[in-house]
Amino acid sequence: MTDTETTPTAEKDLAEKPKHPWAELKPDRFRLLRLAPLPTERDGGARPLRFVELAQLERHTPEQSLLRMFINIPGQVRARKNNVLEVWADHRSKELRFGPDSGLRLEPANRGLGRFLLAQGAAWAQRRWGHYLIEGGALKDVSSDDQRLRRDHCLRTQGFDIDYPKDQTATATYGAPRVSILRPDWNSEKVQVVELQDAAAMLEQADRNLQAQENQIRDLQERIARFRREDGALRFTIVSLIALALFQAGLLIWMATR
Repeated sequence: MTDTETTPTAEKDLAEKPKHPWAELKPDRFRLLRLAPLPTERDGGARPLRFVELAQLERHTPEQSLLRMFINIPGQVRARKNNVLEVWADHRSKELRFGPDSGLRLEPANRGLGRFLLAQGAAWAQRRWGHYLIEGGALKDVSSDDQRLRRDHCLRTQGFDIDYPKDQTATATYGAPRVSILRPDWNSEKVQVVELQDAAAMLEQADRNLQAQENQIRDLQERIARFRREDGALRFTIVSLIALALFQAGLLIWMATR
């Protein structure tokens, strides 16, 4: 085979797969999530109270529908493949597929966000397409048994089945019979959706608490300043008394020697 024959084939193989028209869409719905404080993990470290943003976009055509969800952490730039879950509904084959293909990678980890996103996707799909089949997929390898157990628990809790083949070299898979099988609930003690009015009330309460603390600090500073003034006056009085006592003692000694 000549070079002129192989070159078009090679170029065709190297050609990038065209992007989906919805690939670069920006989210248009935003909500605030409260991540409850949890006990410190041996491997993961402290898990304090945090607030993150849930960003969503939704698109529909007669052929397919998409719900894409992002988790944004304040002050951090989100990596392209992290903190994103996609739910694709194919109306031609009547199937539902979860993505992205790179897998679901969440930060902060082990805070209940995995179950929350899966529950949101299940609730979205069940409103219209509860009878659709679910397209399963292969599970990505994880670095530790603890992560694998947490992942499997999350999936099973939300209604997915996990299959570990007898062949140890094969990859585990997940799936579910129909959309209606999935569970649209999550651990609301770990992840809470903060509505706009609740967020405003929290900000007002925080502002009141801050003002109260500022008043307390101002009162303490005034008391400290008053104590310092009184302490200075006491020091002057003590020094004056000592000087007077020394003068009187010297005067008595002088009178006695006369």
